[in-house]
Amino acid sequence: MDLRHVRTFVTVAEEGTVSKAALRLRIAQPALSRQIKDLEGELGITLFDRLRGRLVLTAAGERLLAECRNIIMSVTSLREQAEILRRPDAGVLKIGATPQMIDGIFSTFLHRYAARFPKVQIKVSEAVGPDLFAKLERGELHLGIGSVHAAQPGHGFASFPLPPVEFLAASHASQQLGSGGKIEIGGLAGYPLLLLETSFAVRNTFDAACRLAGISPEIFIESRTPHTLLAFAEAGHGVAIVPSVLPTRRYRLCIARVMHRRRPLRLPLSILWDSRRMLPQYARDFCGFMAAYMREVYPISQPPRTALRAGARNRTRRKRGATAPAISKT
Repeated sequence: MDLRHVRTFVTVAEEGTVSKAALRLRIAQPALSRQIKDLEGELGITLFDRLRGRLVLTAAGERLLAECRNIIMSVTSLREQAEILRRPDAGVLKIGATPQMIDGIFSTFLHRYAARFPKVQIKVSEAVGPDLFAKLERGELHLGIGSVHAAQPGHGFASFPLPPVEFLAASHASQQLGSGGKIEIGGLAGYPLLLLETSFAVRNTFDAACRLAGISPEIFIESRTPHTLLAFAEAGHGVAIVPSVLPTRRYRLCIARVMHRRRPLRLPLSILWDSRRMLPQYARDFCGFMAAYMREVYPISQPPRTALRAGARNRTRRKRGATAPAISKT
């Protein structure tokens, strides 16, 4: 059996159309269709039904899909283990993370890691929510940064704990939120909120905290791009809720830590990988190095300095009679 045909079958099943699968595999559509027909002829069964321009797995195709994934996983794992044995201190490390994690951590951390492992090539890509776990399972990523609680049970992900991220409320520099650089989540009721989309674990955690606090957030905008939220907050359109790993110093903002019952609202984070895969030592060291770096750069126990600076700017502006757009409650 040609392994390419097996890989094509799995890809078409995941994408649902020949055109999308051909784009992902970087082959022509006629060649892809021939591979599917060759595999069906070799197995003596029909794998797909064609309905309204889409390919839908038959009952037989559904039963074989898991086995084909296991075949690809086993071959990929064999190649990776051979590469690790051949070159234990060199290789490619593919990592997926959210945009805010890439911006706030990876942009500065990767230089430190490269100094320790100069022969390791890092490839970073954005991956959020279910997409992250799917890519880990397919072997497209070696490591993923996310919440272990978001993983579906029984999928066999191993994890390495990272320091948790806190939640920050960011508003126009003239807008004082809460007191002492802190605001209870109930104090956000009535403000127009600028939130990440629901595919982010940060958003799901915030929504759960709102339900516990008995408030219904007034959402002005949802976005997949954290810096869009900060730009809108700087312009006075509302209060952005962002994780503490996101650099806010590039904007003129008032920053406050979001509290729930007098405790900082936090999201546990982990580095995740498929436990069926063998990780090289440089990948395991990546986990420890990154956790230490986050503890060094983002001391969770201390209030964000940006909040203190913003407070000082606000007092100066009030003394000078400066005016700015107001963010009013409804």
